[in-house]
Amino acid sequence: MLDDCSVMGFIPTKDAAKARAFYVDLLGLTLVSEDPFATEVLANGTHIRITNVPDFTPFSFTLLGWRVADITASVAEMASKGVAFERYPRLEQDAHGIWTAPGGARIAWFKDPDGNTLSLSQH
Repeated sequence: MLDDCSVMGFIPTKDAAKARAFYVDLLGLTLVSEDPFATEVLANGTHIRITNVPDFTPFSFTLLGWRVADITASVAEMASKGVAFERYPRLEQDAHGIWTAPGGARIAWFKDPDGNTLSLSQH
């Protein structure tokens, strides 16, 4: 029924200007539109609506993630632009903050200005 439809992600923000700077200027996503309710960006064909929400508590789990070809290079590039990668005591992460899952996927987590957890993964 929905297998031929595109998917849109939603991310909450308390500060539209900070979110726009992070997702568009820092991460390099394409700005599609802005209005008083949301900022919409495009990431490789996937629309993400960054919705203005006056008050919310960020989830304690990953809200959105990107698959990358070379996670070590992607983490290094983002870190050089000021993105801080998360450390989790229960996971064995390398010097870059990358964890290798039992199935071999490599994952690194970071947060947006609102505290939403995002990830990079290489499969």
